Amino acid sequence: MEKLLELALRESQQAEVFEVRSESRLVHFEANRLKQVETRQSSSVALRLVRDGRIGFSSASGAFSPEKLVAMAVETSSFGAPARLAFPGARELPAIRIFDERVAALEAGPMIEMGAGVIERVAGRYGDIQCEGLVSRHVGSVRIINSNGLDSSFQQTGLALSMEGMRVEDTDMLFVGDAVSSSDLFLAADVVAGTMLRQIELASSPASIGSGNYPVLFTPLGVGAALLGPLAVAFNGKNVVEKASRLANRQGEQVFDAGLSVWDDATLDGRPSSTPFDDEGTPRRRIRLIESGVVREFIYDLQTAAEVGAESTGSGQRANARSQVRPGMSAFVLDEGQVTFEEMLAGMDEGLVVEELIGANQGNLLAGDFGGNVLLGYKVEKGEIVGRVKDTMVAGNIMDVLRHVAAVGSDRRWVGGSLRTPSLLCDDVSVSARGGAA
Repeated sequence: MEKLLELALRESQQAEVFEVRSESRLVHFEANRLKQVETRQSSSVALRLVRDGRIGFSSASGAFSPEKLVAMAVETSSFGAPARLAFPGARELPAIRIFDERVAALEAGPMIEMGAGVIERVAGRYGDIQCEGLVSRHVGSVRIINSNGLDSSFQQTGLALSMEGMRVEDTDMLFVGDAVSSSDLFLAADVVAGTMLRQIELASSPASIGSGNYPVLFTPLGVGAALLGPLAVAFNGKNVVEKASRLANRQGEQVFDAGLSVWDDATLDGRPSSTPFDDEGTPRRRIRLIESGVVREFIYDLQTAAEVGAESTGSGQRANARSQVRPGMSAFVLDEGQVTFEEMLAGMDEGLVVEELIGANQGNLLAGDFGGNVLLGYKVEKGEIVGRVKDTMVAGNIMDVLRHVAAVGSDRRWVGGSLRTPSLLCDDVSVSARGGAA
């Protein structure tokens, strides 16, 4: 890395070298049985430089030639984006616990037992459910050095369990599932199995709802499926700079319900999305996005922050080690409320509970739109879930739906590794169902 940086500085005014190494073990399950255990190892390096006011970039996996990598970056700089950024120097980093020796040493046996434990509980009770899933263990390291004296690195572990169950009866297909992840060791499968069993039980009876506008109760899984995508797009600094986000120029305004507060936080202990610095070397911090309904901050990397005269929020991310940096979310955290899930249900005369959607992020995310087919959802009548709905769609816009949130739940939980949210009860959401108007 040092040689690569030295060679790059002979051809440029600024340079940065980013390296990622990882080793993963993956345990796959299919049709209620162990399918495959595999191990993967990878290493990648990326070079970014500023030459004559423009950004050049190159990357490689495995062994590489420093001279060739520099030549490629120099070549791309001739048509690269104008550079607004200045690479950061050494700064104090937050102390975050994201490495667990027990995860790093975890063998395949306990991982197999984790996945098999979920399948045993679910398929053992409902023999017509076919489960497939993945248990993964990851150990990685990141190092970044640049021409401004930065030399920072960290190690991280990750353990994740995801499982999906399917039941097919004639033309009807029921999908249930859940996922958990952590940087710390966990071996219990109770959360995932418990969620799937609850979903199957609630979906045991059919129900129907007419087309119209109803209160919709999004479970934590439902919030992730329907609302996370439009929120992430709306607060992305690149979209704000380009005036593509509907929140551009609305900083400081009361845009959302006063009961809604949202943070992007990459400094939480034990989370796979947490790191002491972003993919540009900027220290991570907690970012206020929405505070009591007021738009506070946006998510910036070095380049987009410079374009608006702000500082990077430590949100520079690469889709992988060989990709360019863009602003991106780490983990959205929604403050929880005081209302239980049962209390929210009790206040609904007629409505819908949404757990999972298909195609929720295929609409106009820049406009804040969400919508899709309800893959898993339940009809509510007089405060009780009466059965599972089919052939039903929900649609809306986060600016409208989150402006008047009827209730924020007290049941906050992690959904995957990038969202911690309670249930949200939203009034007046558009519901379309085969069969016409209510």
